[in-house]
Amino acid sequence: MNILDKIIIDKKREVELKKSIIPVSQLEASVLFNSRTYSMSKLLKNSFSGIIAEHKRRSPSKAIINNNHSVEDVVLGYQNAGVCGISVLTDAKYFGGSLDDLLLAKASVNIPLLRKEFIVDEYQILEAKAYGADVILLIAAVLTRKEIKQLSEFAHSLGLEVLLEVHNLEELETAIMPSLDMIGVNNRNLKSFEVSLDYSKELASKIPDEFVKVSESGISSIEAVKELQKYSYQGFLMGEHFMKTENPGSEAQRFIQKLVI
Repeated sequence: MNILDKIIIDKKREVELKKSIIPVSQLEASVLFNSRTYSMSKLLKNSFSGIIAEHKRRSPSKAIINNNHSVEDVVLGYQNAGVCGISVLTDAKYFGGSLDDLLLAKASVNIPLLRKEFIVDEYQILEAKAYGADVILLIAAVLTRKEIKQLSEFAHSLGLEVLLEVHNLEELETAIMPSLDMIGVNNRNLKSFEVSLDYSKELASKIPDEFVKVSESGISSIEAVKELQKYSYQGFLMGEHFMKTENPGSEAQRFIQKLVI
């Protein structure tokens, strides 16, 4: 069993436990549930950099990345740097995140927030809305086409945008549908954790132009972003490159300033 399979088994169990404690009515009663959301796809279409910066404490492949900074400091630094959006890891067991991280991010900034999570149930989308997300992530590798349709349409009904993550042509062709806003190509193989930008390059021409193209993971240089821009990518999700530094916000600012020169 690979790490992704383990994560999904744990996640399904976790969601069922949460459902037994916090009813849907409580999530819907959240102050944030009816608040306005920000469009990440629109910002990416009109941005020179397209950077989506991530708040990420650790990962299964890298153990601890950065435990030194508060969520507020990191996300404020990102916003000041001029990023188009912020990805917030909310998985606790494997990534050291939480829904409270999302809530603190929402209280600190006014740019689009992506709930980075392994979503397998509509309940998690209600959580995302209740805790301040603007965008949810759906991972094609762990969902059927029927599930992607159901979850993406449900997200849209709540005013949330949807970023679909794919790893290969088969996943893309199976999952593509009108209820998606952005298509992300993960350069990290979630089964082996190997990274290659070739995943993004090979799939670029297969993604219809009506979707904003996002390249995810393994991006750590100005050259990589500029190379991917040639393949019509407008979004670049970067996590570890910023988080592994002493000051993620300052590093993001330096990176974006160099990129747009």
